Amino acid sequence: MKLKLIRPLCFFDLETTGVNVTKDRIIEIAVLKLFPDGTKENKVWRVNPECPIPPQASAIHGIYNADVANEPNFKTLSKTIYSFIKNSDLAGYNSDRFDIPLIAEEMLRVDIDFNMADFKTVDVQTIFHKMEQRTLAAALKFYCNDELLDAHSAMADTQATHDVLMAQLERYDELEGDINSLNVFSTRTKSADFAGFIVFNEEGEECFSFGKHKGNTVECVLEEEPGYFGWLLNADFPMYTKKVLTAIRLRKLNT
Repeated sequence: MKLKLIRPLCFFDLETTGVNVTKDRIIEIAVLKLFPDGTKENKVWRVNPECPIPPQASAIHGIYNADVANEPNFKTLSKTIYSFIKNSDLAGYNSDRFDIPLIAEEMLRVDIDFNMADFKTVDVQTIFHKMEQRTLAAALKFYCNDELLDAHSAMADTQATHDVLMAQLERYDELEGDINSLNVFSTRTKSADFAGFIVFNEEGEECFSFGKHKGNTVECVLEEEPGYFGWLLNADFPMYTKKVLTAIRLRKLNT
């Protein structure tokens, strides 16, 4: 196996009520946990989102309100899920832009101190787009000569993501098999909050990526316009973004 692991790597995929990180909820999570010795463990959880699943979402993943009506909510499952993935690294397909920000929101919502500094991440879609520019189904066909059956089933997509990464490592000699190298290669823009509202500049300073303060460092903005921090905390931003902003503000106050 070309992939060289120091600690487990959890491939995962979410099925959700929609694509809004701050408002939508998880209804299924599948995890394929790959251990350094090559052994694997699979877990799938169905989740009651405690809100209606829009018909357009059900039409994509095939999960309807009745399918999750008797399932536990995320709060009930959260400690079990977190225990399974902690002390691991994370891999997914488009995970840096969607799955990881959303699971961070769900964890913080139930008071689990989910900190992305504890994880290295590998976004298989980024590797694919840098190399070939295709979708997951096309990636599986291209790299593995296999068809993605039962697409938008969380475990089918998770297994496909695992298979594609393994095939990518075999195909591209320039891809190194350690997580640090894959993390760097599969990161589009280095951000502090994964949702991309706070990004690092060339000096490694956190900067806003949006609005009137785009390109300005967070520390300078909070110092010159302290009321902006209060507005950010009350605005419709992801909880993990607010957690990062709070940490920057506390760091600045303690220096």
